[in-house]
Amino acid sequence: MALVNLEHSGLIAILRLSDPATLNAMSVKMVEEVRAALRDLKDARALVITGEGRAFCSGAALGGGGAGGSGEFDAGAALESHYNPMMMSLRDLQMPFVTAVHGAAAGVGCSVALMGDLIVADETAYFLQAFRNIGLVPDGGSPYLLAASAGRARAMEAMLLGDRIPAAQAYEWGMVNRLVPEGKDVETAIALAERLADGPRATLGLIRRLAWGALDNSFEDQLGAERTTQREAGKGAEFREGVTAFLQKRKANFTGVG
Repeated sequence: MALVNLEHSGLIAILRLSDPATLNAMSVKMVEEVRAALRDLKDARALVITGEGRAFCSGAALGGGGAGGSGEFDAGAALESHYNPMMMSLRDLQMPFVTAVHGAAAGVGCSVALMGDLIVADETAYFLQAFRNIGLVPDGGSPYLLAASAGRARAMEAMLLGDRIPAAQAYEWGMVNRLVPEGKDVETAIALAERLADGPRATLGLIRRLAWGALDNSFEDQLGAERTTQREAGKGAEFREGVTAFLQKRKANFTGVG
């Protein structure tokens, strides 16, 4: 049984985590299917990621694997082999993507949700980092993502106390872009993805790259990256179309170029 469903609708792709019986707990097999789906986006210009059923993703699938044994168990092995490469694949996408969150976004599910370039949460959504309760540390990039969006103090609170962060609080903390009524997360995310897909494909990819770099670069290095990237953008067909449309006082047709 497939644990991930990928569909294409016009210029957007919709990836659904599909194991609702476990609230879409992310097993190694699901990770492999997610990575395969990310390699099969075809001509899509924007992506939506969501979960089927009552939750976005309840976190990594727990079970056995030597936990509680003699101390030889390596709880980080699957991070190195599967989860971290998946997160890097999401970071390095050449197109923008939107996450549509309802119900639980816990553990690595929280990480995937916060990876979205735009994040939509409905009123049932909550974000949870409960690793402390099982004697593990947050992973999947969640310390980085939480600190970048909510700030260090709030990230510490989320991880050290392990309490749920309801959707309204997540919105207040700056973790999500849109807070919508129950059941409207996917609809809203698709509308945003369609707007992104109608934009300049290569340019939006370059903007993503600059934004990720801004989290790590010094100010001087960031200015240099912007200069280099602007040169790259200025040589593209999208820039020529954008300037031509501006001069002709019409809407740019970016879907016809790039």
